[in-house]
Amino acid sequence: MVFTKTDIPEVVIIEPKIFDDGRGYFFESFNQKEFEENIGEITFIQDNESKSSKGVLRGLHFQKPPFSQAKLVRCIQGKVLDVVVDVRKNSPTYGKYIAVELSEENKKQLFVPRGFAHGFIVLSDTAVFSYKVDNIYAPECDSGIKWNDEILNIDWKIAIDEIILSEKDQQLQSFKELKTPFIY
Repeated sequence: MVFTKTDIPEVVIIEPKIFDDGRGYFFESFNQKEFEENIGEITFIQDNESKSSKGVLRGLHFQKPPFSQAKLVRCIQGKVLDVVVDVRKNSPTYGKYIAVELSEENKKQLFVPRGFAHGFIVLSDTAVFSYKVDNIYAPECDSGIKWNDEILNIDWKIAIDEIILSEKDQQLQSFKELKTPFIY
């Protein structure tokens, strides 16, 4: 596996070594030893999966302590634009974001540490999205930022009239309103 730090060094792109032949392909999607050597010690406790249609935008979400979560995400089928925003107060990259295309073709994964908001939008007809998390879901600690926040100014690579949001995601706060529990 190749581990590549992004412009926000704690956010890491992971590219597997793919063994491809006439039968199909094989790759390691996770290796605890390599992960710890390149990123650090994390114990993932749950795997989640979602299927969404084109234009579905999920995010930007995070959980507040003590139930904050680190995530390892990938797109198993289709193509998404995955976005991670630094919400750690006093961080040199506070309010900055990373956007990475994850797809069944490139098989890239993205590590999202605690202290970051996360979201994705489906660019293909459908997408199956998978993520490992290191803490349980706690609805009382659920939080997030509006997808179209003017300060963040994220380019979601899709026409605004094609974006499909949940009712919950339509109600998220602006970045300016955010009272982040995370300190750098």
